[in-house]
Amino acid sequence: MSQRSPLLLAGLLAAAGAAHFAAPRRFDAIVPRSLPGAPRAWTYVSGAAELVLAAGLALPRTRRRAALAAAGLFVGVFPAHLQMAVDWRDRPAPQWAAAVGRLPLQVPLVLWARSVARTSGGCA
Repeated sequence: MSQRSPLLLAGLLAAAGAAHFAAPRRFDAIVPRSLPGAPRAWTYVSGAAELVLAAGLALPRTRRRAALAAAGLFVGVFPAHLQMAVDWRDRPAPQWAAAVGRLPLQVPLVLWARSVARTSGGCA
């Protein structure tokens, strides 16, 4: 794994986290309806979590724990991506395909985060 890999993952999470605050409406729409409370609260909580994890990945002493937490986050947001695919089934084919295409992308993100954790000390 490249020494830049943790910082690239941190950058991805920072960009995603910032997007939750810059354009929250698009994230509100994919919050699973089964979650309690307002979708906007979940949007902000998940955005803040991504920003905190990005900061943790940027610092060598917190990198391993942040990477493991990021792997958990990538698993945890899967239901939102699934909700998006279900909700978008009646949209034009390219939009629906993009929503469905996001689902398998969670796997390499989880593996990437685990790889960062593994190479940051200890075994993930």
